[in-house]
Amino acid sequence: MSSMGRVLSVNVGRVEPAHIDGREVMTGFRKRPLAGGGVLRSLGLEGDEQADQSVHGGLDKAVYAYPHEHYRFWATVRAQAGQGGWHDALPAGSLGENLTIEGLLEAQAWVGDLLQFPHCTLAVSAPRMPCFKFDAAMGFRQASKLMAQSGYCGFYLAVREVGRIEAGDRFELQPGPREVSIAELFAARLRR
Repeated sequence: MSSMGRVLSVNVGRVEPAHIDGREVMTGFRKRPLAGGGVLRSLGLEGDEQADQSVHGGLDKAVYAYPHEHYRFWATVRAQAGQGGWHDALPAGSLGENLTIEGLLEAQAWVGDLLQFPHCTLAVSAPRMPCFKFDAAMGFRQASKLMAQSGYCGFYLAVREVGRIEAGDRFELQPGPREVSIAELFAARLRR
């Protein structure tokens, strides 16, 4: 059985310095939407950079997808933390994702599932684990803890077929071996 989803935004970012907890660190967290979409290579979207390739990037973590369904949650908790208004919408890419998607949540995505787009194919590979840069991007220290508690982590994708990907592209999920879901793997890694 396959399901359908859709890309709402394709986002890239460059590595740049940021001041976090009194020190300067390099980060590629800030992603901005690409007008017209982007070219997808084996190591990710053309024009996208990662500062710490030990945890982001590489063949298995080439693309980071985040469900738009969780955006309202993050806008609400940011407002509670005094980091935005109650009705402020977060722009696409705010969670550091390359693909803002709808129609596929962490519990529905299993390692090895294929996402077939019109001009490329991606494979679900791993959950995204939160870090101090996520706290800084959200504007409050409890963001990583809330990601852990909610399970709203998004997931990494490996590129199986290079090509082009655009906002509005629909994808079909082709089930893989179905041994571990992103939600299960995320929970297991948090227990380590």
